[in-house]
Amino acid sequence: MVTRRVPRWSELSELIRPRVLPGDATDRRLGRAATIGDLRDLARRTVPRAVFDYTDGAAGAEISLRRSREAFARVEFRPSVLRDVSVVDTGTTLLGRPSPVPFVLAPTGFTRLMHTAGEPAVARVAERVGLPYGLSTMGTTSLEDLAAAAPGARRWFQLYLWRDRAASADLVERARAAGYEALVLTVDTPVAGPRLRDVRNGFTIPPALSLRTMANAAVHPRWWIDLLTTPPLEFASLNSWGGTVAELADRVFEPAATLADLADLRATWPGKLVVKGVQTAEDARAVVDAGADAVVVSNHGGRQLDRAPTPLEELPHVVRAVDGRAEVYLDGGVLEGADIVAAVASGAQGVLVGRAYLYGLMAGGERGVQRAVNLLSAEVARTLALLGVPSVAELTPDRVRLRP
Repeated sequence: MVTRRVPRWSELSELIRPRVLPGDATDRRLGRAATIGDLRDLARRTVPRAVFDYTDGAAGAEISLRRSREAFARVEFRPSVLRDVSVVDTGTTLLGRPSPVPFVLAPTGFTRLMHTAGEPAVARVAERVGLPYGLSTMGTTSLEDLAAAAPGARRWFQLYLWRDRAASADLVERARAAGYEALVLTVDTPVAGPRLRDVRNGFTIPPALSLRTMANAAVHPRWWIDLLTTPPLEFASLNSWGGTVAELADRVFEPAATLADLADLRATWPGKLVVKGVQTAEDARAVVDAGADAVVVSNHGGRQLDRAPTPLEELPHVVRAVDGRAEVYLDGGVLEGADIVAAVASGAQGVLVGRAYLYGLMAGGERGVQRAVNLLSAEVARTLALLGVPSVAELTPDRVRLRP
């Protein structure tokens, strides 16, 4: 028999500990986000569907994107126990300079579409934390304005080769004059990938006021008010455009680019040169021979060629092919700190993170980006501790394997 009694108030008072929530609604929403997936859910509810799909989507049937995430799901860690992990060092070097965690805030196009704070918000977070941040050729903030917004940030500039070579050369010179540390040449975009979500949503740059978008405005009034009461959305490095992103890419990007163009760029650019979009070991060797300081194993987040190689699976082959002559990075499908640890253990110097911080930006502007960076950084530290590895420098390939 259970003997029941009336509890004393002193016993109940010890159990009543109401959670003190921030007074700001945005901070409350972000504070409840425990993962990047939670930020993604917040972003989906915060911005119009076409904007969310532009960020979240990929090319074709989105097979490449799913395979990238499935590869990380197949990761199996091999931890060691009874190791002193009372202090965990998540620091590393990226392009020869210290970084507090092994990831880069990747270049993303048209960032002010996600939130009017745009690229400067991301750069300010990078500056505070000490991370590199890449500004895209397709960005909505100029090279000079970003440098002014975050003068102490490690700024990389992502370059597409244009049909107009003089315009490309001018961007390179402006990046040099504005003190950008590295040039990131993206080489997997001879033409635009088939972004079917954008096609089905009727998505254009800038967003057009159609019957569909006006109906959506009623559901997301804050986003539309911000859009209409701030400077017009436009590409900072391009003339105004009123069509789709794919139409713009096909008109501007150079499908005839070759290794000779990379060699010419190497001859004129004095800083670090990164080649992004490498998907085979053979191409990795070729671009390093042409002068690249680093290669990024990337299928453009699944946004170009569908059924492209899966970066995490291709990474070890590229690392062996490069053989220490250049740094190797991974890009695509990274949504957790454990993904970052798995990539570094598999041979990457670091990873590029794009969608993860954009979900934060959509969910809460600069504070959302900071939340995303904080979540990823904490997850990296926790994963290292649970692996029994006290520092990033001690991550080795024997710590991880891919299940069949």
